[in-house]
Amino acid sequence: MVIKRTKQKGISFGYCDTHSGQRIYPAGAEQPLLVQSATTMADILPDQQPPEQKPSLYPSSSSSEEMYAKVTCIPALGQATQILRHTGSVRFSVLLETTNPSMIEDELRSSDEGPAVCLWHNHHGIYTWSELPLSMSKDYKDVLLLNRGTGRRVTRYWFTAELPGRPQNGHVVSFTIKFKMASSHGWKWVKDSTGVDDGQLHYHGDKLAASAERPLHDFFDNPSPDLEVTRVQAQTNDTLLYSLTCPVSAAKDPDSGYQHHRLGKIRNSGQWFALVRLWSPWLAPRQGRTDRLVLDKDGVLLSFLRSDGLHVVCLAISGLEDVVSTFISDGHGDVIIKGRNDRTEPGKARVLVAVADSFELANAAVFYEARNVVGKYAVPDNNHETAKLMDDKVKPQWLEEWYDGLTYCTWNGLGQTLTAEKIYNALDALSSENINITNLIIDDNWQSLSDGETQFTRGWTDFEANKEGFPNGMKATTTEIRKRHPNVNHIAVWHAILGYWGGVSPHGPIAKNYKTIQVEKEPGVAGGTFAVVAASDAKRMYDDFYRFLSASGVDSVKTDAQFFLDLLAHAPDRREMIRTYQDAWTIAHLRHFSSRAISCMSQTPQILFHSQLPTNKPRLLVRNSDDFFPEIEASHAWHIFCNAHNSLFTQHLNVLPDWDMFQTNHPWAAFHAAARCVSGGPIYFTDEPGKHDFKLINQMTAQTTSGKTVILRPSVVGRAMDCYNGYDSATLLKVGTFHGSAQSGTGILGMFNVGSMTSSEFVHLQDFPGTEQGRYIILSFLSGQLSPPVERKQTKAMVGIELEKRGWDILSAFAVRSFEIKGSQVDVALLGLLGKMTGCAAMTAHELHVESNGRLRMWVQSKALGVLGIYISDLKKRSIEKNFLVLILGKVIPMGCVKVSEEVGEGDVLEVDVGRAWKEMGLESGWNNEVGVEVFVS
Repeated sequence: MVIKRTKQKGISFGYCDTHSGQRIYPAGAEQPLLVQSATTMADILPDQQPPEQKPSLYPSSSSSEEMYAKVTCIPALGQATQILRHTGSVRFSVLLETTNPSMIEDELRSSDEGPAVCLWHNHHGIYTWSELPLSMSKDYKDVLLLNRGTGRRVTRYWFTAELPGRPQNGHVVSFTIKFKMASSHGWKWVKDSTGVDDGQLHYHGDKLAASAERPLHDFFDNPSPDLEVTRVQAQTNDTLLYSLTCPVSAAKDPDSGYQHHRLGKIRNSGQWFALVRLWSPWLAPRQGRTDRLVLDKDGVLLSFLRSDGLHVVCLAISGLEDVVSTFISDGHGDVIIKGRNDRTEPGKARVLVAVADSFELANAAVFYEARNVVGKYAVPDNNHETAKLMDDKVKPQWLEEWYDGLTYCTWNGLGQTLTAEKIYNALDALSSENINITNLIIDDNWQSLSDGETQFTRGWTDFEANKEGFPNGMKATTTEIRKRHPNVNHIAVWHAILGYWGGVSPHGPIAKNYKTIQVEKEPGVAGGTFAVVAASDAKRMYDDFYRFLSASGVDSVKTDAQFFLDLLAHAPDRREMIRTYQDAWTIAHLRHFSSRAISCMSQTPQILFHSQLPTNKPRLLVRNSDDFFPEIEASHAWHIFCNAHNSLFTQHLNVLPDWDMFQTNHPWAAFHAAARCVSGGPIYFTDEPGKHDFKLINQMTAQTTSGKTVILRPSVVGRAMDCYNGYDSATLLKVGTFHGSAQSGTGILGMFNVGSMTSSEFVHLQDFPGTEQGRYIILSFLSGQLSPPVERKQTKAMVGIELEKRGWDILSAFAVRSFEIKGSQVDVALLGLLGKMTGCAAMTAHELHVESNGRLRMWVQSKALGVLGIYISDLKKRSIEKNFLVLILGKVIPMGCVKVSEEVGEGDVLEVDVGRAWKEMGLESGWNNEVGVEVFVS
């Protein structure tokens, strides 16, 4: 049966699978396509709805006789938990919740039996299953439970038990839970109610010594004999590191040379993770709970979790001597190294393999070594020119407002029929609503282009903006923007790396002033031939183009379609243009824009390693995933899942990952906003004029003392905390980041339900990045609830969180410090700006100490105004008028600006309204826009 496609709004290349949320890039996309199985990654048409997962354990309607239960377990079901070596036993904690406690009460009155929970496990042998009864416990009554419904009567029972010893055979222990609410109801299995798979325990084996002489075939079966393997000293502790090279046949012009080599099947693996090339411009995650690697696309990064708790991470290095290295799999689950060589001499594919107790260690090890390898092949002249430009043109402090300013992009909001008037009107509308952006991106269709039926048949003709939409030229446009909106510091324009989607027009000033050639792209949705500026003139063209833009008031760029360099079909074009264009673009944006540039559609292996890995220039803003598709319902959860996992790669590049623009007035707006806030990257929005969610924008941003709008970006890139949890695993996505200094900084977890059923999990303090020795309190952004102070070593140092479909929350773990104030022990934690998703990121410095007179002095420096929150354990016992003194710039602030918070905590959080105080005191901004607040407690 042949089904005619329906064109999806906002998608130029391919189609979006309405089940997986991913964009699909079939060859010959304009032709009708047979609907195929999901394993072939065929397109699913927009009118097909994804299958619903099982319903929530709390149905919206039920009779009084019916009883529903929910079970939440730690270690978690459906996930792999690693058990550290020397751990004598594993404590299981289970929360059993019921919506009809009266039936249990009746049962208890008539018998001795009540609710019961059993752990079902194969600890004693792979095929030997046993049950371990759990005992009811009162030890967890103070554990914070978040986002529970309030309109339903719920009774909660805690159970706990120890699973002693370690499995004798060193196998992975699987487990699940069965429960009964009363003897008359019988036992039920959690999986039957929720669909959540068994949990797994991976016990670490003997200590992995980095100096141990363990050959590669300890980890891979039967690698090819032509693999050259060298042991390398890893830069991470307790890590084995191997460098692999293998020959790749020479190109026979015009065809590249290809060669495959077997790395082998991973030994003792039970789960795997991969980042694959979704298509030439983008990466995307894949996961499997099997010992067989099955890849549907070429991979660039692989990780395997073995039964002994070791992680084996493989990284394919590309861009050296015109060789692209990737991974594929065969029908037996073997890892195959695939090399493509564009040179006329034989080349080498390069792969790094690291083995460590954690994915983070092994992953860091391969990237640290990759940077060393890539550095050895750097071109001296390019390095010298880059270094000179860094000294002469680029000041890192100038980039902070580029990274941290709130950015508006015209793409989805104004569309491709772009004009200067539309931009003016959009900015006027934003300003009228007091949304003062810092950066503006003028996206596609401002350029002068030739005629054509589609954007892919139109070529770039001239540097100047098109006269239809910008009749007075680009300089007049930027001048008018800055005249009307002095808050706009930076104006960026969009262009493709090769000019436009259709390259360069053979007719026009560009073709007359620079040498052009015809190149062919690989077949598919972007295939065909077009004209481009020749490699020999690329550097001069970019220098002239960016000089023109700079003179026109443009001081930044978004350079898109960079994957077109990788789509070049012929080896001579590839070896002449791929690196030359990257270097020409890099030098030009350093020289003319002080590195204010956004790299887009550039997750091709050669660009990742050549332009984005080296640290000899400022961090580049780089698009981290495929596009935001406002019209495609299934795409939104996948977009966040994909970005979080892609960041496992991009966190080690010299970039700030850009999770793409989004719209604040959208059903998924808060979900996207929370993800952008924990991403550690920039925040762009692309609202249609007049369609904004001001409350949401305020939660993402803050105002500086000089009136600028800034985002509150954590200091560490956000990334998925468990790479092996698949998209359909019915587990919550945890995106972890950190802000501040070691031991005193804040660990942050963005929690996202990317499934279609309500999900409940426990989050332990040790899950928060950067939490070390000491005590912490955990704050929920959505509810404002605070946990009691807890330590990592405590079993109950956790919170329980429940999220419905499309649900999210941001949890922050704040370091607690104890002080003695006049004989009284007080716990204190600095919470940053309240009401902000990542309010801790407003704090740039702080000091806490007890003075000689016995008063506690707290000093906090913030980069923005807002309401500063401070947790004080005995605040209820203190008087704001008698026990507190608050100063800004050495001046006492009005007492009305200080109060006990009604939104956060339970009477133990002090609020200091710095913004209100700043205004009422008539204070003026200093040179750095930061404000220092002193709080004295007696």
